[in-house]
Amino acid sequence: MKNANRFDSYSRFLSWFMALMLGALLAGCGGGGGGDPVLGISGTPPGTPAAAPVAPTVTATVPVRAITGMPINRAITATFSEAMDPATLTATSFLLREFNSTGAVSAVAGEVSYDATNNIATFTPGTKLAPVSLAPAASYQATITSGARNLAAGTPMAADYTWSFTTALTADTTTPLVIATNAYGTTGTLTGATGLPVNRDSTATFNEAMDPASIAAATFTLTCALPCANPAGAVSYAGNTATFNPTGDLAPGTTYTSTVTTGARDLAGNAMAANYVWDWTTAAVADTAAPTVTITNPAALATGVPVTQSINASFSEEMRQATMITTNFTLSETASPLVKLPGTLAYDVTNNIATFNPDSNLLPDTDYTVTVTNGAQDLAGNALVVPAAGGLPVPNPWTFRTAAALVPPPALAINLRGAATFGIASQAGLTSTGVTVVNGDVALYPLASCTDSTGNNGASQTCLVKIYASTGGTGMAVNGSIYFAGDPFDNGGTANTVTNDLNIAWVEGKNKVDTFAVGFLGGQLGGVGPDGKILLPGVYHEAALGMAAGTVTTFDAQNDANAVFIIKIDSSFVDSGTLLLPTQIKLVNGAQARNIWFVAGLDITIGSGTSWNGNILAGRTATVNDGSSVMGRILAGASGAGTFSIVGAASPSLTTITVP
Repeated sequence: MKNANRFDSYSRFLSWFMALMLGALLAGCGGGGGGDPVLGISGTPPGTPAAAPVAPTVTATVPVRAITGMPINRAITATFSEAMDPATLTATSFLLREFNSTGAVSAVAGEVSYDATNNIATFTPGTKLAPVSLAPAASYQATITSGARNLAAGTPMAADYTWSFTTALTADTTTPLVIATNAYGTTGTLTGATGLPVNRDSTATFNEAMDPASIAAATFTLTCALPCANPAGAVSYAGNTATFNPTGDLAPGTTYTSTVTTGARDLAGNAMAANYVWDWTTAAVADTAAPTVTITNPAALATGVPVTQSINASFSEEMRQATMITTNFTLSETASPLVKLPGTLAYDVTNNIATFNPDSNLLPDTDYTVTVTNGAQDLAGNALVVPAAGGLPVPNPWTFRTAAALVPPPALAINLRGAATFGIASQAGLTSTGVTVVNGDVALYPLASCTDSTGNNGASQTCLVKIYASTGGTGMAVNGSIYFAGDPFDNGGTANTVTNDLNIAWVEGKNKVDTFAVGFLGGQLGGVGPDGKILLPGVYHEAALGMAAGTVTTFDAQNDANAVFIIKIDSSFVDSGTLLLPTQIKLVNGAQARNIWFVAGLDITIGSGTSWNGNILAGRTATVNDGSSVMGRILAGASGAGTFSIVGAASPSLTTITVP
């Protein structure tokens, strides 16, 4: 899903934007080049410095962003906007991580291959020869890092590109099918078409994503009967469509046979059940008519467009899949035309519609410009006609304006009842390692277990006493009281009440009515840049949630000191911050840690070195790692057994939890 804040949308493209601005500045000083008469771009005088290099981008992924139910035995692919240097596409630049049910993030070992014909990188868990399945019903995040570089100039990705998805319970064991060709017969079948141009490609569209390495000259052939000579050609794959592009014009008035063989496999390794064969006959002439854009959505000059809008362009005829890429279909703020919004492009071969899906929500009350360039081509290689301003059949480029921002209804704070002074509560015990400090009370019930692993001058000791401090300053210090089951001062009554109250608070939080659509945050809490991802008050809801190392989240109360933020997570939350790349939760415009709530169905993990603001209610385990500073309360085991761990290292790498 998408995120509405502009910092998340643009900050990862900041370096690219600066490069483009430099290029624009240099171009404004005069330069060389022949221009593009179709687009109305004139040439520039000789002597102009070369424009800044444009970074490659990811234009499509399998699976798509935020999808649920991906088969557990399917490989992962990323399609690039241009040819990439294969040496830079490895297991260190194409990563897959699992956000597993224990609250930990684990790297998935895999093999990366690159299809230079189609600019597609494939990550196979395990190896190509011995693939392994992913975990069922698990959350994953794939990443193409800035270590990936293009082939032409060695220009790196402007920033890491990430997308998340959730697996299904089962594997894909079904055979792929051809569901469309460009040679429909008069009866609506996929074969028997007549009068096709002699310069037109032959295409086959599958019902699912295919292994690009299996779509080649050996598996997609074009033949004809003697005395006709079988044509030479190039085979390519994009979207779910395979294309045979003849080297030259075909013979007029001749019947050709296209064949996709059983060597074609899907991304789970399932082969075609049988060869798929269809016949078609050429006309006497070539296709020289240029395609046009016939319908757009949003329409030109539309207003009140939802910020979640995808952008569509319908074409007058079927287009080449290889040209349906984000280089040829761009979206930008009208006021900042050089900053192209990141997103992916899908093409519907049945209805000839290209759909651009921005990676993030659009900004409210903002003008946007969409451009489909003449890099888009039909199946005969004719470039798209780009009309003059206001030309027919529809304007291209065209503009639209998004709707004004809706003020979400206020969320109500979660009622802590008798637990307001408690910094930690756990139903399955507490373990502290290293130098840690709790500024608040502690409740442990029904399992009375408290271990300070380094509290006795570096050795382990129990912390089941009301007033506790370690011996020798090597362990945990509690600036408050510890209440536990069977304690000698009230026989566990306080601990029982507190854990019950926090369980009630957890249930209350899980039942809060969502302000934003499920998946609004796209599975990631933070963003890059000084402000990272900016969150407004309300109730957010994610299947699983992560926070990448080095990212920032800013909670903006909009000058309301009582503004409430609730983040509900069905499974687990994992903060991946490290001491070298810590994460940060910032508060602005009156936001307060006491009014921020993270409510997880399973586990919550806080990374190392994190600056954290907000209360944590975890269904199972809760962990705070080395060197983190938490301003907020933490409950573990709200749904039953669940331990709490607080991890420190030798001073001065202090880990603290403070009641706000």
